[in-house]
Amino acid sequence: MTMRVPEEPILAAPVEVLPVAGSFEPKWDGFRVLLSRAADGAVDLRSRRGTRLVPAFGDIAAAAERDLPRGVVLDGEVVVWHGGRLAFDLLQRRMHRTAASAAREARAYPANLVAFDLLGEDDQDLMALPYAQRRARLEAFFAAHRLGPPWVLCPATTDRAEAELWMRDWAPAGIEGLVVKDPGQRYRPGQRGWRKYRVRDTTEVLVGAVAGSLARPTTALFGRFDDAGVLRFVGRSTVLDSRARAVLAGRVRAAAPDHPWHGRSFSAAWGSRERHPMIPVAPDVVAEVAVDAAFERGAWRHPIRVLRLREDLAPGDVPKFGQGPAPAAG
Repeated sequence: MTMRVPEEPILAAPVEVLPVAGSFEPKWDGFRVLLSRAADGAVDLRSRRGTRLVPAFGDIAAAAERDLPRGVVLDGEVVVWHGGRLAFDLLQRRMHRTAASAAREARAYPANLVAFDLLGEDDQDLMALPYAQRRARLEAFFAAHRLGPPWVLCPATTDRAEAELWMRDWAPAGIEGLVVKDPGQRYRPGQRGWRKYRVRDTTEVLVGAVAGSLARPTTALFGRFDDAGVLRFVGRSTVLDSRARAVLAGRVRAAAPDHPWHGRSFSAAWGSRERHPMIPVAPDVVAEVAVDAAFERGAWRHPIRVLRLREDLAPGDVPKFGQGPAPAAG
């Protein structure tokens, strides 16, 4: 069996109910990647859609040249830890940058690769093997090569109760749920052969300001009214994707002079001293967002992911400042 690198990884189908049996793994908030080191020593790192990621994650590529043998293919997730949790926005900051800029980001916020499948070893294709055998070989691979950071062996268990504890205990660190795999299943590139169960906390907020411009917002700043009717800041979004930018640009309008956020700025990253201007907007756009448990003094410390705009809700339907989300699993 000559080693081959699939064009895309196996995917996971969402489920509303956590399966009773299987191999359970944490669901990571990062970039899904296929990493390979060919027989000639060349390292390649590609996204699930085939985008070459070596320029953005040169630190991972350099570590592969240093630590990994030739003829290996890993399936995993590139993540960045910052402040005790996964920081997806710091991953996004690596994309579409110059090599020098990406290298600066790597020095400031090093990446890790969480490996959860071994698709090739010793230049042999392992994808036809059952998952349980591939998992055993992955564990042996980590042990044989004494791999440590930036390499992380993804935890796995067949104990459903233990997996449920992971969901509860690791959620504040940014673990989104669980991925469930059939121990007897072969690796099927491009097919939804795995299952994913996501734990979500969703709530509503008001768009109070944007960064960028009204025509092309890059980040949304969220607020809620307090008991006195004053709009209070509750958090900022992750970097908006092109779809969210287009939708938001069609809805936001410049704020009136009495908006309380005129003249304020926000930090580009949590804990950063670098400040950026915000453009206050009329607080009449309601967004449904996904939030985590890091909720203190009425605000979320970590970036918030926009799920959709709620055209059916009015500002008065949004919870008051200081109220957290009502969690919903699934």
